[in-house]
Amino acid sequence: MSEDLKTIIQRFLEEMQLNVAEERVINYIVKELHLGRKLSAIIQDPYIKNRIDEKRLGAVLENKEIIAAVEEELNEAFKGRDFKFAE
Repeated sequence: MSEDLKTIIQRFLEEMQLNVAEERVINYIVKELHLGRKLSAIIQDPYIKNRIDEKRLGAVLENKEIIAAVEEELNEAFKGRDFKFAE
């Protein structure tokens, strides 16, 4: 196998691994948001910090599932007038 092909395959596998890690982080964040936790607390969890770096976390936080979960929690807070200021 040529060195170029090895490099291409290695990069592909690394990217797939990162995509799986990001998907798991997204699912974790959405789950924790639905449990009522604050996003600022969730992103400090060791689970998050051990799986992706801050640059990738920024991209993950732009994910439509996370944005939808945050919007849903905000809507519920306004409906119930429970803004969870005290934690």
